[in-house]
Amino acid sequence: MGKLLADITPLRESPAFRRLWAGSAISNIGSQLTLVAVSLEVYRLTHDSLYVGLLSIFALFPLVVGGLLGGSIADSHDRRNVALLSSSVMWAAVGGLALQAWLQLGNVWLLYALVAVQSGAQAINQPARSAIIPVLVRKELLPAANALSMVTFGLAMTAGPLLAGVLVATVGFGWTYTLDLVSFAFAFWALLKLPPMPPGREAGRAGLRSVVEGFRFLGTRPNLRMTFVIDLVAMILAQPRALLPAVGALMVGGGETTVGILLASTAVGAFLAGLFSGPLGGIRRQGSAVVWSVMGWGASIAAFGLVVVLAGRSGAGGVTAWLIPAALCCGLAGIADSVSAVFRTTILQSATPDHLRGRLQGVFIVVVAGGPRVGDMLAGGGTKILSEGWVLLIGGLLCMAVAWAAARWQSGFLKYDAGNPVP
Repeated sequence: MGKLLADITPLRESPAFRRLWAGSAISNIGSQLTLVAVSLEVYRLTHDSLYVGLLSIFALFPLVVGGLLGGSIADSHDRRNVALLSSSVMWAAVGGLALQAWLQLGNVWLLYALVAVQSGAQAINQPARSAIIPVLVRKELLPAANALSMVTFGLAMTAGPLLAGVLVATVGFGWTYTLDLVSFAFAFWALLKLPPMPPGREAGRAGLRSVVEGFRFLGTRPNLRMTFVIDLVAMILAQPRALLPAVGALMVGGGETTVGILLASTAVGAFLAGLFSGPLGGIRRQGSAVVWSVMGWGASIAAFGLVVVLAGRSGAGGVTAWLIPAALCCGLAGIADSVSAVFRTTILQSATPDHLRGRLQGVFIVVVAGGPRVGDMLAGGGTKILSEGWVLLIGGLLCMAVAWAAARWQSGFLKYDAGNPVP
């Protein structure tokens, strides 16, 4: 069992990483409350999956700009201070969401604006936080540290959506957003306890030239580039999030509570993958593991779509037995996505020089967070032509086919060896 369960050596060796890990575990639950609650509030106001998809598009532009500039800022300034300041802006945006809910303004455009502000601040925050991790733990422990992060992510994604669905249905949107405000205190505590992290001697000024330098480095590193391409394939072609409100309302049944259960099922898969991540540390062909994990994600989403197609419109009258296979498919998708994320993050951290790590993490955040938003829009728009189930089924199959084609095109990625991390 010791070899099967997650390796907790990073928590034992690094008190700073331990605090950051614990603070993130709590604050991430609050963030998930807000993420799910906003999509539910938009659907309640509009009753249209397309508008839920538009929510992600409004967050995309500030995320792209903030992520790229945020990585440059993280490489040229104290990463601890960058994380603290951007967290403050995120906290203010959530405060705005809570205030509009308590005042019952019911304005979808205000929701779009607040999510855009939050997205931009998060895009600046994440590169700094991600670039901090390799400073806190030894290089050989990065897979274990990233797997532990997936445990907290899975826990947040399990508890957050499940609580969000229940809270929205019982106490309303105001209290749901307010709980996220409270959870931010733990993130601030963890960041405040970190030591100063000034930039190194090779750091330059933040700005467009710095961003271009990062892209030039990425352009000459095919294995690093492939970690971004393969994730975009998965998140754009097989992203189910924007379709879940309609699936819960009409097909599987159960409404907002079912949406929380399906999202929580995906997170349970991620949590279990992180909890039993011990064997992942011994995998050297990490590129090959990423490709197979992405194909597993596509297969799971395709199976989920098949369940929704078979369910038809049977859920309009209440929850149906189709919820069980739907939740199982989402759980398998969560396992595949978690394994992919662990190895993609490890490859990026191991093969990138420290003075460029913030900028590459910025690109990583743009891809990881931006891809699903494009996928939300594509899936929501697809429902104007096909039903939600067929959009999911076709998207999952396309994900598998394109992922395999990309791997064959960049065959060196399949041979990437963790013992010799060539970027």
